Amino acid sequence: MEIRKILWPTDFSDNAAMALPYVTDLAEKYGATIHILYILKEYLEFGAAYGDTDPEADYARMREWERETAESRLDEICREFLNSCPLYIRHIGVGDPSREILKLMKEHEIDMVVTASRGAESHFDFGRVADRVLRCTTAPVLMVPV
Repeated sequence: MEIRKILWPTDFSDNAAMALPYVTDLAEKYGATIHILYILKEYLEFGAAYGDTDPEADYARMREWERETAESRLDEICREFLNSCPLYIRHIGVGDPSREILKLMKEHEIDMVVTASRGAESHFDFGRVADRVLRCTTAPVLMVPV
């Protein structure tokens, strides 16, 4: 088995971080590239808007704020935890997490996914997401229990 590309989907929770040591160890062992994926919420699905203002403009501002925050967190993770890895690539998706994970896996020919068994309750139900990914892919999925 050859592992060249490892995907680590994260919601920036402590639970998701528990999978990171497995990601870095596997990447180091196989000389693999780490693909880090964070998925933005689809605000239209949640109906989030402020007062009587233009909802589309509010969605755009919220999305831009979350994207900037995600970029900053990804920079921090890469700086603090991935310096020993040969290569890491950051991705930000929008929408349904399991679909975004599967889409990225296909587009980048990911060899293995390493994920926590569940993430933060406040973002996405990672347990359900991890289960969907496990059922819909032929690539190995290492699920770290949390």
